Amino acid sequence: MRTPVWCRTQASEVGDVCRTVVDQLLEVNALYRLRAAQGIVGLRKKYDETRLEAACAKAIAVGDPSCRTIKGILIAGTETDPEPESSGDAGAAAFLHGPQRLFASVDPSETADDIHDDQVHGEAEGSI
Repeated sequence: MRTPVWCRTQASEVGDVCRTVVDQLLEVNALYRLRAAQGIVGLRKKYDETRLEAACAKAIAVGDPSCRTIKGILIAGTETDPEPESSGDAGAAAFLHGPQRLFASVDPSETADDIHDDQVHGEAEGSI
């Protein structure tokens, strides 16, 4: 029977990182997540244990240690790829108006038409 204890034992044979992933999965709602833990351990039939260990480490590094992510890493063969250099923005897109205006409060008395009219009049006055 492939119980949580069996999954933990098999994951320990793969490596410490794989054991950590399986432990995290089975920490809460073990019976609900048992299939995912069995799936991770089952990946060692198709992939080398060193690759599985590296894929588990990469999944933890990106913050999604799930069976689907680990399997995707193994299929893509990216378990040994170096981590991309961080630019400090965590890959977020640039804000068009800057961070000061991102959460700026809007005056509810102004409507979109008032703002548009001000912009049109300001452009007309500036060009005179």
